[in-house]
Amino acid sequence: MNLINQILKIESILKDREEKNKLAKYNTGEKVHLKQIEFHKCPKKNRWVFGGNRTGKTECGAVEVVYMARGIHPYRNITHATNGWVVSLSTQVQRDVAQSKILNYLNPDWIIDVVMLHGRKDNYINGVIDYILVKNIFGTVSKIGFKSCDQGREKFQGTSLDYVWFDEEPPYDIYQECRMRVLDTNGDIFATMTPLKGMTFVYDEIFLNKFNDDNIWYEFISWSDNPFISEQAKQSMRAGMSAEELRTRERGEFLSIGGRVYPEFDENINVIEPFDIPFDWQDKLSIDPGLRNPLSCHWYAVDYDGNIYVVAEHFDSDKDIDYHSREIHKISESLNWHTNKNGMLEALIDSAAKQTTLASLKSVADLFYEHNILVNTNVNKDVFSGIQRVKSYLKNSEGKSKLFIFNTCTNLIRELKSYRWGNGDSPVKEDDHCLDELRYYIMSRPENKPPKPTLNLIQQNKERLIRNLRRGADG
Repeated sequence: MNLINQILKIESILKDREEKNKLAKYNTGEKVHLKQIEFHKCPKKNRWVFGGNRTGKTECGAVEVVYMARGIHPYRNITHATNGWVVSLSTQVQRDVAQSKILNYLNPDWIIDVVMLHGRKDNYINGVIDYILVKNIFGTVSKIGFKSCDQGREKFQGTSLDYVWFDEEPPYDIYQECRMRVLDTNGDIFATMTPLKGMTFVYDEIFLNKFNDDNIWYEFISWSDNPFISEQAKQSMRAGMSAEELRTRERGEFLSIGGRVYPEFDENINVIEPFDIPFDWQDKLSIDPGLRNPLSCHWYAVDYDGNIYVVAEHFDSDKDIDYHSREIHKISESLNWHTNKNGMLEALIDSAAKQTTLASLKSVADLFYEHNILVNTNVNKDVFSGIQRVKSYLKNSEGKSKLFIFNTCTNLIRELKSYRWGNGDSPVKEDDHCLDELRYYIMSRPENKPPKPTLNLIQQNKERLIRNLRRGADG
């Protein structure tokens, strides 16, 4: 074989390998799916992607598995062979969705062996795979195992894993069992799902993060985030769907019985990283008292443009006023928070705090006063007008936000996401302690009205003539 033929053969082999290596082409062209990249970049150990159909959520889950198995993750330092599970709802869904996506990104040259659960090994694409052995860059072998939820919880016991990928929402017992599998390896849980089941454990433990787990991260992916779907395809998919269906199928939102009280709340806008608040921005504290129920307290600041910042949080239950006062002073000292001329912190509080009980001759307000916290019980408790005022700060008439919450205020953020309308015009009265004192504070501020339009000279003269005519009529 002459030199030219050798070169042509080598080029043909390299071209063939390049075409097979779809992983190398993932998000590297002119169009890039930014939400997929954010998922891969996130360093958290419990990551969830909520998306509708054809948003690209399953794609990034499959690629993450191949990254892990090959040891070539672009944003993580993988130092050894990995052992992980891919969990689907059933074996049929496994074959048609997760398994198919992984094989699409798994170059055949990297596969050492395939062990089948159902079907022929020489046609593993069309069968149900038990596990795949994969060459990694360390010269060793990684293992991708496949599980289905219809196998039952017992099939998920006993093995230590480096990662588990849930393709769609698993039953809670299987989720908990898989968490145990990655515990001793400090491994990863990641999931890609459309929240069709409504407000399940995923809503409470992941979306609301009710346990304030620092390892939890999530994002929503919609059709508009996927640059590989044409507008024509989007319109075609929208046809025949109700508004409620579109919320889940297009945007991956959770469905619930009652609508959100604060749909204006957007974590990407209203939640911000903490920064040092200038001393003269500091305003007041606001407290919703509770002894057995949680006591909620937040620190509020206002800038020169009237924007409100919620900069710190104290939230605890089954404690006495002594304890709460100490914690409030401790946080205030860390913020270098101002006091009045008598050296007391100033706070708004529910008017019920001035009432005494059979157990004590002193009110909650009196007890706080003894701990150098001067509380003002003259607050506006009207729920409906308070909600409307909060809404106007979350998003005003110009579509801009004037309320910003430090991401350390996790309980307030959780309540803003979970607060829902009940029967009639009233919200469900539960898990709203932070929101009560947020309303007290917002209602103490000026109404967030849009600025009056500037009048030109003709309009000013017209206004003047109208005023003069009115004076003449009154005289």
